[in-house]
Amino acid sequence: MSIRRNPILVIEASTAVGSVALLREGAVVQSRVVAMGASRDDALFPAIIAVLAAADLVPGNVKAIVCGAGPGSFTSLRIAVALAKGLAHATGCPLFRVPSLLLAAATYEVPGQYLVHADALRDERFALPVVIHDDGSTRAAGPMTRIAISELDTVASGRRLLALGEPPGLQDSPTVVAPRASAILQVDDWWTHGPVPLESWEPVYGRLAEAQVQWEVAHGRALPTE
Repeated sequence: MSIRRNPILVIEASTAVGSVALLREGAVVQSRVVAMGASRDDALFPAIIAVLAAADLVPGNVKAIVCGAGPGSFTSLRIAVALAKGLAHATGCPLFRVPSLLLAAATYEVPGQYLVHADALRDERFALPVVIHDDGSTRAAGPMTRIAISELDTVASGRRLLALGEPPGLQDSPTVVAPRASAILQVDDWWTHGPVPLESWEPVYGRLAEAQVQWEVAHGRALPTE
């Protein structure tokens, strides 16, 4: 696909650590890792500008943007998606999405079949089956689901476990991984679903807090954000 030869900006911020990567000709030429939510100052946008400047580029030079689609931290994801949508709208370039669980699995280098999972609150986990090939390329082997943490071993069905963070209550500690923007190089065919619609696309924020659920049920409408 010709778009892979153009400057591609990748943004991932589904956890407390955000990352940005700039791709050219199928290689990462610049990357940054930043803390998310540690202060009121936004570190993600300066990181985007920094990777572009280091490559002698401006936002208008970018030909495609890829954004981690969650699940994960509401605040961090909202910042990443707002930046990705804003840049895509301003530059006219397409915006693609990739599951953050897949970006996490793609950082692992041992071939095999895995179930990568992350906290979904209330003793549940988001789980995505993946395959890591001998060449390091990684692909989803099924849809993401939400399951009870007690069902992980059953759902894994012989797959080894990769976890975002150390989940409590498991007999065996899984291998801990974290999503990184630069791992997009190991994700198979991330562009195949085409760009997302800027007006309507939202990431997977995860489950709403119980207090918000109860408020919305009581008031019959979504909780105001402002």
